[in-house]
Amino acid sequence: MKRREFLQLSTIGAATTMAAPWARAAEGSSARWRVFELTTQVDVLFPVGATRVWLPVPLREDTDWQKGLGDRWTSDRGDLVLAADPAYGAAFVSAAWPQDSTASLTLTSRVATRDRSVDVTRNSAPAALDPVVARRYTHATTLLPTDGIVLETAQSITRGAQTDVERARALYDWICDNTFRDPKVRGCGTGNIKFMLESRNLGGKCADLNALFVGMARSLGIPARDVYGIRVADSSRGYKSLGKSGDITRAQHCRAEFHAEGLGWVPVDPADVRKVILEEDGGKREDDPKVVAARRTLFGGWEMNWIAWNFAHDVRLADATRGPLGFLMYPQAETREGRLDALDPENFKYTITSRELAPA
Repeated sequence: MKRREFLQLSTIGAATTMAAPWARAAEGSSARWRVFELTTQVDVLFPVGATRVWLPVPLREDTDWQKGLGDRWTSDRGDLVLAADPAYGAAFVSAAWPQDSTASLTLTSRVATRDRSVDVTRNSAPAALDPVVARRYTHATTLLPTDGIVLETAQSITRGAQTDVERARALYDWICDNTFRDPKVRGCGTGNIKFMLESRNLGGKCADLNALFVGMARSLGIPARDVYGIRVADSSRGYKSLGKSGDITRAQHCRAEFHAEGLGWVPVDPADVRKVILEEDGGKREDDPKVVAARRTLFGGWEMNWIAWNFAHDVRLADATRGPLGFLMYPQAETREGRLDALDPENFKYTITSRELAPA
């Protein structure tokens, strides 16, 4: 059996290990940390020629709301390495199998999370955003243009707003009021915001609706980023639609952040407001107390029954024969016939499960 364990990746971030040190996540804070173990099992059912698989792993950068506690990966054959997208540092396990070889891979990750809340009315004066980081999260990407209809729409929405927080709030409110969650959209959507605005079809899922926020914020010069991840537990706040435990194979979810002077990175999630309206208890009116509470909380706060994979766009997978991905939130695979459909379990079988561990 071939086996690779991640012990250190100095080019991406601080070292992490699997050796039960997850209690360290709670050091220096009285806030409650939760520890989750995620297991991804992948099987390529119909290998044709050489086969490659790429699996996203949790965010390598420790934050005050998520800390990586190590990853391990195993396979009965093939070459396995930890690699990263060169532009954003998004990490993934890259696996390769020889000609027509059955491909099977298991990835196990442990992560600590705690609920996140930023008081947008109080200036906490964090360190200024590094200029390199600011440029990274204000520039355009393939799916997030920052000119044309994106800029024009953002300017119209934020007319009269004086601060970045006011502008971000106006964008958030506009998305909550004018978009809708479309259950017919596959997966989490595509995030093609120019098409959404030009077609005036403002329906989609999280990778569409939250991308609207990010793209329009960037067009105004506000650093903003999508945060791609997956739900790992049921909501403890009474929202059946905003959580998933056990089998989380289809629980991928994209969130968003913007950066404001004096506040740092501020979490938002207008897409989940629309999810509550559509799905909670069979559907809710926009003035329902549950919707009102979610809308208030999700500008500045996230319940961390969810883990982040990365912030990356236009992701270049190591040794891929096809072009970059708009974003990396699902397992990916290629055979000689091309890239497999990550949402097609008939040809690309994978399961992701989550369980909560007791902190040491």
